[in-house]
Amino acid sequence: MAMASKTRNMLEGLVREGSFKWLLGSRSSFNDEVEEMGKSPSARKNWIQELSPVANIVVRRCSKILGISTMELRESFDAEASDSIKHPSCFARNFLEYCCFRALALSTQVTGHLADKKFRRLTFDMMLAWEAPSATCQPLLNVGEDAAVGIEAFSRIAPVVPTIANVIISDNLFEVLTASTDGRLQFSIYDKYLTGLERAIKKLKCQSESSLLSTVRSSRGEKILEVDGTVTTQPVLEHIGISTWPGRLILTDHALYFEALRVVSYDKAKIYDLSDDLKQVVKPELTGPWGTRLFDKAVLYKSISLSEPVVIEFPELKGHTRRDHWLAIIREILYVHRFIHQFQISGVERDEALSKAVLGILRVQAIQEISSAVPLRSEALLMFNLCDQLPGGDLILETLANLSTSRELDRTNNSVVEGGMYSISALAMVSNLGFVFGTSPDVPNEAGLVVGEIAVGKMTMLEKVVKESRSNYKKVVLAQETVDGVKVDGIDTNLAVMKELLFPVMELGKLLLSLAYWDDSRKSLAFCSIFTYIIWRGWLGYALALILIFIAVFMALTRCCGQGRPVEEVKDINIVLLKLRALLLVIFPQASLKFAMALLLIAVVLALVPLKFMVILTFLETFTHYSPPRRASTERWMRRFREWWFSIPAAPVLLEREKEEKKRK
Repeated sequence: MAMASKTRNMLEGLVREGSFKWLLGSRSSFNDEVEEMGKSPSARKNWIQELSPVANIVVRRCSKILGISTMELRESFDAEASDSIKHPSCFARNFLEYCCFRALALSTQVTGHLADKKFRRLTFDMMLAWEAPSATCQPLLNVGEDAAVGIEAFSRIAPVVPTIANVIISDNLFEVLTASTDGRLQFSIYDKYLTGLERAIKKLKCQSESSLLSTVRSSRGEKILEVDGTVTTQPVLEHIGISTWPGRLILTDHALYFEALRVVSYDKAKIYDLSDDLKQVVKPELTGPWGTRLFDKAVLYKSISLSEPVVIEFPELKGHTRRDHWLAIIREILYVHRFIHQFQISGVERDEALSKAVLGILRVQAIQEISSAVPLRSEALLMFNLCDQLPGGDLILETLANLSTSRELDRTNNSVVEGGMYSISALAMVSNLGFVFGTSPDVPNEAGLVVGEIAVGKMTMLEKVVKESRSNYKKVVLAQETVDGVKVDGIDTNLAVMKELLFPVMELGKLLLSLAYWDDSRKSLAFCSIFTYIIWRGWLGYALALILIFIAVFMALTRCCGQGRPVEEVKDINIVLLKLRALLLVIFPQASLKFAMALLLIAVVLALVPLKFMVILTFLETFTHYSPPRRASTERWMRRFREWWFSIPAAPVLLEREKEEKKRK
């Protein structure tokens, strides 16, 4: 009774004396609730002493959504949460998260919730409360319309609603949204972003319910994600060999379709399947009239099912924004299906993965609406694109796959998930939006058992892996800055000339790489067997002599053909040498230690293993890297090596210019 009386007197005093002015600033959504809490006996009863005023108001809203009192929410939290999560030092924030998770899981089941101004404001106010959850926190200066939140609050609350963000891309999304506001997210921008999301969802529904490709995509229940080429001022051109056709390009969650334009209609769609394992390659390409390579505005697609590559061009007057957008979203669908094949994901978890990719593309479309003046790096907002680029991105995908396996086991064992302690899943989210992925009729029922990426009061394994990957990425960025800092005029020209002169050798290298990558298993097996026999018989010296003679002849011929061409003097040393110098000078201790250990290991092998056996083992090791049994492990280790190499800074070099240049300056 004494505590209730104290709370009542405190609230009445705050309202009467105007002590909430620091909280309210200008008239905001909090005003009426603060006044009501000061007057209502039930509101005073549900005031939680450990929470800040802002957190109390947000928790009160959550309790109204759930239809239970704040005290009942606290009792549920005490029953479900572990002792570490309920510890007084972190109780306020963890209890706030628990209330937010439960309320959002229920409110997102309402059709059109993104269009609801109250829902948008609720999610933003949750972020405000997350920044100052405890009664001991420094009070916020303002929670009115001009309030702003930081990256930690956004990255914690926004991924709870998978439509808005996810753990992997949340930091990048926040940076895009706050590009013009000094790293703090304002509600006005956040509101525009959610408005764009709502429009993107409506567009997806309209396209998927339209008659476009209806007979082709019905069997797999494909969703149309993007369409281009319908406006005559922005055509899409398909190049196959020397043939070029304008037409309409359509991307679904399974394939890319191109319909060539005729006089009054479109031809039957050509299908470029992204869901099958066809060793597809999707990359930027140059195009131009009569086969010239002038304009960087196209995407090249090739697979083992096509006799020759297909080039899709996106003409525009300036830049290559359209091409970059299409390149990113095509790759996102390709990469999500690679992820599904690699980890053999099926059933509900397969639909969950596809849902994540689709929601990523919707977010990109929403961002394009509000930041059309600023070039957008779409791949940074698409999680499967991002995992392909980030150091340790394959570990992020592996963690996602492990989560999928564990959730599948939970469903098999009928395990009960603590609904309030986890965020909702992407599949549950898209089901609430009115979409059904896959062809299994029991997906909607099982979707509720798939938990999301955030857990109350702790970092999930996925969050830990993403955090470590971002930390490593910062090291790579710093190392790249040192590389850019040592580049001077002349090196690019020099490298271009070297490539020109060594073109035949490079072609030979491509042939050897094709054999090493086992693109044609029969040729690679024959090559490997022949060279192993040559080494075993001791004919290696003769074989190497012939190869060197062949290379020398080609270099001589290409050098003769290149006579008369201007070749500038080399004014810099190669970046590779700079990085090796950094390793030897121990500028980057961790990398240097690994390098030294590798040198010691090589020295031991050279000292103990007979030369003939060492050469045979080296040859077999090199030319079986990408054989079918070893391909997966080789790709993983090569990725680790590239990430290590890119993280090494280039050693600084002081270059002395000629006196004439100094005088001229």
